[in-house]
Amino acid sequence: MEGTIVFRDDGSCYVARDILTRIGDKWTVLAVVMLGTGPMRFTELKRAIDGISQRMLTLTLRTLERDGLVSRTVFPTVPPRVDYALTPLGMTLLRTLKDLSDWASANADAITRARAAYDHRDDGDAVVQMT
Repeated sequence: MEGTIVFRDDGSCYVARDILTRIGDKWTVLAVVMLGTGPMRFTELKRAIDGISQRMLTLTLRTLERDGLVSRTVFPTVPPRVDYALTPLGMTLLRTLKDLSDWASANADAITRARAAYDHRDDGDAVVQMT
């Protein structure tokens, strides 16, 4: 059937879940979006990503580098200069995040209406509101 998603029991769902968990956290998304404008130094990224700690940015960049999404280039200057940039694979993630953002924007009103209808339905079910 066209458009049907088939889940195989070959472990691929676990691999996809692992990758989506890694790239779906807020710091990863923000780092990828910031690096989408071009290479940046660590301090530039830290200033650009409001609220991220130095430790969390370090961990996020290491994970992105390990996954092949970000490259780290060290320049032999005094003091050493280190630039971070999206790899070609990272650029594909950036495009995917843009598509997801576009989808969320295009469907925000429908989702808001669906949430309101769910929260106010009178069918006797307990309604849990998440804030």
